[in-house]
Amino acid sequence: MKKILVTVAAILLLATTAFAKSYTISVTQIVEHPALDAMRNGVADRLKEKGLDVTYNVHIAQGNMATNTQIISQIMGEQPDLVLAIATPGAQAAAQKIKDRPIVFTGVTDPVSAGLVKDLSNTNGTNITGMSDFSPMDKHVALIKEIVPNVKTIGIIYNSGEPNSVPNLKALKEEAAKVGISVEEATIANSSGVYQAAKSLVGRCDVIYVGTDNTVVSAIESAVKVCTDNKLPLIVGDVDSVARGAIAAVAVDYYKMGLQTGDMIARILVDGSDAGSMPVEFLNDLNLHVNKKAATAMGVTLPAATIERAAKVIE
Repeated sequence: MKKILVTVAAILLLATTAFAKSYTISVTQIVEHPALDAMRNGVADRLKEKGLDVTYNVHIAQGNMATNTQIISQIMGEQPDLVLAIATPGAQAAAQKIKDRPIVFTGVTDPVSAGLVKDLSNTNGTNITGMSDFSPMDKHVALIKEIVPNVKTIGIIYNSGEPNSVPNLKALKEEAAKVGISVEEATIANSSGVYQAAKSLVGRCDVIYVGTDNTVVSAIESAVKVCTDNKLPLIVGDVDSVARGAIAAVAVDYYKMGLQTGDMIARILVDGSDAGSMPVEFLNDLNLHVNKKAATAMGVTLPAATIERAAKVIE
């Protein structure tokens, strides 16, 4: 009898394995940089943790908008179970063409102004939902004033062609105006322009700020060099750029955002939730990262209170 039970158990195990569901997720990502890669890794880790068997088709446009559009045609040919769109340009391109399968975006600054959803609380029966990383600009301006107390003008580098950068600029101007600070702009069209854009701000501002602009962040080292050479503080909107040489950032942890995005994807793939009925989610767990070495190189002494409350201090 014991032998028969073992055999039955083995058959049941084989049957379970044979009918275990596997999934394909096609990923569109506008460019490679640590913050976007961290979201992608967070998604994969969370789905693996949940025991899902997932094959990923990863497509990265390397900042090229024509490639960004072509990727969607490739994804349509792949017929995945779900599309993961990392950052605004890929999400917009996917939403325009893909209507027959769920799309989950992550790292999108303003899903409403980007035309992805009409309402953050209800995605209105479409096939798309996801997570926003909208910058807490009041906290960014407060951090700038904390580190550079006498700041009168903030310089910002951004790609005006990136939809997520326009609301960030608007928010920066609004919050800076509240405390009597002006804003000087330097725009770029691609990552190769970051160095010259940073140089153009030298002498025009007291601190340079880079938000969650994917094009600028992908070449943040160019801004770091200009700021170091000219003793000009560089404050950023993503914590990963602090490790790459910026002085400080108070921002979402993009890996944690990836984990939470993975939870949303699991609800769609495993539980059968409808993407069009899922509200856009936010990650409210903000982290402060500071880089003491960068601060010294850029002529800034970090306040002791800033260092003390930082979640991560780079020496």
